[in-house]
Amino acid sequence: MDRSFFTPDAVEVAPKLLGTVLGVHAEEGTVRIRITEVEAYMGLGSSGRYDPGSHSKDRLTERNASMFLGPGHAYVYLSYGMHFALNLVCSPAGVASGVLIRSGEIIDGMALARERRLAKRPLGSNPTMLKDRDLARGPGNLTAALGITRSSHDSLDLFADPFEISSNKSGKVSFASGPRVGVAGIAGGPEFPWRYWIPDDRTVSAFKAGRNAPRA
Repeated sequence: MDRSFFTPDAVEVAPKLLGTVLGVHAEEGTVRIRITEVEAYMGLGSSGRYDPGSHSKDRLTERNASMFLGPGHAYVYLSYGMHFALNLVCSPAGVASGVLIRSGEIIDGMALARERRLAKRPLGSNPTMLKDRDLARGPGNLTAALGITRSSHDSLDLFADPFEISSNKSGKVSFASGPRVGVAGIAGGPEFPWRYWIPDDRTVSAFKAGRNAPRA
């Protein structure tokens, strides 16, 4: 995989990310995941239709600035004031589109991923209740397992330390698509089937419709 992989817009890139391996290095070790669920978001300057669910739908701001970087960068933001979310930036510089990494399977660094996840759970939680499949299931859990934060990883190059990314070596991956999770209004409805996942994979998160999202 090279930077040209991310040159198309997010809707084209998103399903191709399924099955790829993403790793993050840190002093305490490296965690790698196989990506199993993603969502595409288009933005200002993109060739696709207007995406009311995107952070960059109207203008460049301090929060979404990284989404306007060149292809192959990280856009990390704080979601609901509780957890971080990782997006991989697509399209040429100045055109905002990105792929939210929703879920993955831990394939390396399981002990470190578990330690990080347990550190964020309430005191008194039963550690045996945290199953392997749930370590990186959902965008907040995924960033916690990988050790990703906005201050440390936002705007960084995906092709340089601490990131590593490699294409799926097993060939084309079958995928399903549908509305995005938890996105409000029309942007979370069937007109935007921009969530992609590997069917029957146990690490894929559960679907939850956003507020006032139309039904199929």
